[in-house]
Amino acid sequence: MNVDFSRYLKNYPSRDGYFGRYGGAYLPEQLVPAMKEIDEAYMTICHSSQFVNELRRIRKEFQGRPTPVYHCERLSRMIGNCQIYLKREDLNHSGAHKLNHCMGEGLLAKFMGKKRIIAETGAGQHGVALATAAAFFGLECSIYMGEVDIAKQAPNVTRMKMLGARVVPVSFGLKTLKEAVDAAFIAYAKEYKTAVYCIGTAAGPHPFPLMVRDFQFCIGEEA
Repeated sequence: MNVDFSRYLKNYPSRDGYFGRYGGAYLPEQLVPAMKEIDEAYMTICHSSQFVNELRRIRKEFQGRPTPVYHCERLSRMIGNCQIYLKREDLNHSGAHKLNHCMGEGLLAKFMGKKRIIAETGAGQHGVALATAAAFFGLECSIYMGEVDIAKQAPNVTRMKMLGARVVPVSFGLKTLKEAVDAAFIAYAKEYKTAVYCIGTAAGPHPFPLMVRDFQFCIGEEA
């Protein structure tokens, strides 16, 4: 089935970050300048031919894209009345789809002249992908992670450190992802002049949902 998304992509989100009733940017006052800077940079830099061509080259030569579409023949026969296909994002470099937006965010940070990228992680996949991007672009990387998750996800913690990232333990509250998000934003509010915060999902204040959607667009485009 071919679906034309051009109208949706043209109209959503609105300039202030709304997808219909939802969206926007609800922020503490000290983060407003930081989000404005990222928004303005994204809307100019990421639509330039220089950025687009460089990201396309990275996708092909470093990430290993396009990833294949695999037909699950036996599973399709077993279930019946359907044909199941998998887009093999597990074959993306670093083992997940996370690298798609992390390389885009890292390249944006590089174009903006930033020195560091900051993020939180729970299971560690986003942290590994961002540490990979930081190593590729020669950026410093700080990953905030709850102490509970650090204990549970030791292999990914090791991978982040091997890639040169600084894993910052978060020891307040429940010591899991929520607290790691809070700690990462606190750090970013202090360092936004030299750093970029890199979110790991299509949520959060504008322009992050737009950025993650656009950087993950390559999956559907290839399929």
